[in-house]
Amino acid sequence: MSNSLTEYRFSFGPWNIHEGADPFGPPVRESFSFDEKVDFYRNLGFVGIQFHDDDVVPDIDNKTHSEIISQTRSVKSQLDNHGLVTEVVAPRLWESPLTIDGAFTSNSADERQYAIERSKRCIDIANELECRNFVLWLAREGTYIRESKSSAEAVGQILDAINVLLDYNPEIRILIEPKPNEPMDIAYIPTIGHAIGLAYRSTDPDRVGGLIESAHAILAGLEPSDEMGYALHHKKLWSVHLNDQNGLKFDQDKAFGSANIRRAFNQVRVLEENGYGRNGEFVGLDVKVMRTQPREISTKHLLSSRKTFLNLLEKVRTLDKKIEQEYIAARDYEGLDFYILEHLLGTL
Repeated sequence: MSNSLTEYRFSFGPWNIHEGADPFGPPVRESFSFDEKVDFYRNLGFVGIQFHDDDVVPDIDNKTHSEIISQTRSVKSQLDNHGLVTEVVAPRLWESPLTIDGAFTSNSADERQYAIERSKRCIDIANELECRNFVLWLAREGTYIRESKSSAEAVGQILDAINVLLDYNPEIRILIEPKPNEPMDIAYIPTIGHAIGLAYRSTDPDRVGGLIESAHAILAGLEPSDEMGYALHHKKLWSVHLNDQNGLKFDQDKAFGSANIRRAFNQVRVLEENGYGRNGEFVGLDVKVMRTQPREISTKHLLSSRKTFLNLLEKVRTLDKKIEQEYIAARDYEGLDFYILEHLLGTL
């Protein structure tokens, strides 16, 4: 690995600037328009945008293919004018009335076909945006009632859909974003290990990888940095959604490092020490502004998350590895533990 330092690029999705609705209450802030959100990116230090297909083309299911392409080209021109690039595009397969029972794993063949066709249109959008990264968040690929589906058959249905999409476009890369639950009771592909297993079973394993979200790993009772390390070993960590989570609750999408700074430190460390970002990968954020935040300052969570990453990156780069190795060689893990704490607190 080169000794040159990685210059990280950052991304977020327009849904991260939102109106304050949560699972228990309605919106509390007036919306920003898409154009206003695009204007925020550069000033906040971001150059990449994460998209759902209908972020680019609202009401996509009621648009013709030519209308979809025309709208996408308009957005591409807007991004070019702001010096922004598209990092990922994902089909929103969890909100349609046709995906109530799942998308690729619905018990209805017609609904499964709808999910595949919607995904193809999403790939068309990605192509127009000059983006190779197609994200599959398999949100409703699970069940509330175990007896309603065959889990073995469902995994095959997901794999079949991935293979169809790989065949549809020879350039696209599929990034599976696993989550253990919510909105489903239990998901069929809950962790990055499951996702990478699917990748190796696909018709083109080199084009199927993963996107790890910190909170999703925590919701599975796992350590996000270990999940990232697993994917990095397989050379299949192609994006991250950094955020934080206070225990096994609903998906909170807290600002990165706000609940557990040491856990955040180890995520930054595993990325930095394993060459993440050197092949163009983005540091993506998926963080929600607090419900209490006034509208006019409702982008601080993005600014602070990016700054926290960079502050922790400096901590990673200035950690004295010689001292660390001395503790490890002596098997003095108590000493190492306190050394890390003092380093993070700046008391050394």
